[in-house]
Amino acid sequence: MTRFWVLKILRTVLTLWFVVTFAFVVLRTSGDPVVALVGADATPEEVEQFRQLWRLDDPLWIQYFRYVIQMATGQFGISYRDGREVIDIIIERVPWTLILGLFSYIGAILIGVPAGIVAAIKRGSTFDNLIMATAVFGFALPNFFLGILMILLFSLSLQWLPSSGTGTVWHLIMPAITLATFTAGTLARFTRSAMLEVLDKLYIRAAAAKGVGYWKRIIFHALPNASIPLVTIIGLNIGELIGGAIVVETVFAWPGVGRLLVTAVSSRDLAVVQGLVLIMAVTMVLANLVVDLLYGLLDPRIRVQN
Repeated sequence: MTRFWVLKILRTVLTLWFVVTFAFVVLRTSGDPVVALVGADATPEEVEQFRQLWRLDDPLWIQYFRYVIQMATGQFGISYRDGREVIDIIIERVPWTLILGLFSYIGAILIGVPAGIVAAIKRGSTFDNLIMATAVFGFALPNFFLGILMILLFSLSLQWLPSSGTGTVWHLIMPAITLATFTAGTLARFTRSAMLEVLDKLYIRAAAAKGVGYWKRIIFHALPNASIPLVTIIGLNIGELIGGAIVVETVFAWPGVGRLLVTAVSSRDLAVVQGLVLIMAVTMVLANLVVDLLYGLLDPRIRVQN
């Protein structure tokens, strides 16, 4: 039992270290940030002064160890562009991303899971085919394309909803639907597969033979045993939501961390990019860790095998 938890936490720490190192290497090898920050018209003296100011003239290995120590202690540094603490800049944007992610994820679960259950119960029927066709369509449709289509239809043509920004609940509807579509389609497909596998088990037939009601068999016997693959997909799709939020927030000018990341990358603000990459990595890794731990709680055999 203890070994199971220790191994999972150790893998989490190693994964975060790899992500931090990878981000450092990629950002340092993708071009000189100083040129992008000071502008092409800056003199060599101004460029050198900027390097010394932000300690970018140190050897890479020194910058790396300073960077790792800062990330490990939660000190994300100062933005090269506006001179503010990176953590303050990120904290300003986090609530907006949480609002968008929470509403879209709850909507995706409330739509995708019941749709998958109904499709499994009605397998082979026209209703099943319709649900799966809709799920595949939602799964395959790119976020940016769906977002643009919704803006053209509901903002420009019908003028029902605002096309961008924040301020009212109406601003949230299109970004949340756009972000939830992919996840809802994925959940519907996997819920159907998991339920079909469980519904064919002998204990479901035994429950029916004992006189257990149909919906009671579905809710209390089939659904709990189909929950392990669903927990996996729900956990992994948290990462998909973070990645999708970058596109959706840009399309709808939503002031979250996704849009901040795009702005920071385009302006080569390394401190902000590094802080955002670490926070996103921590979110996805912790989601996977929670999934692993839930595995051990839902199925004791997994703890024994590990």
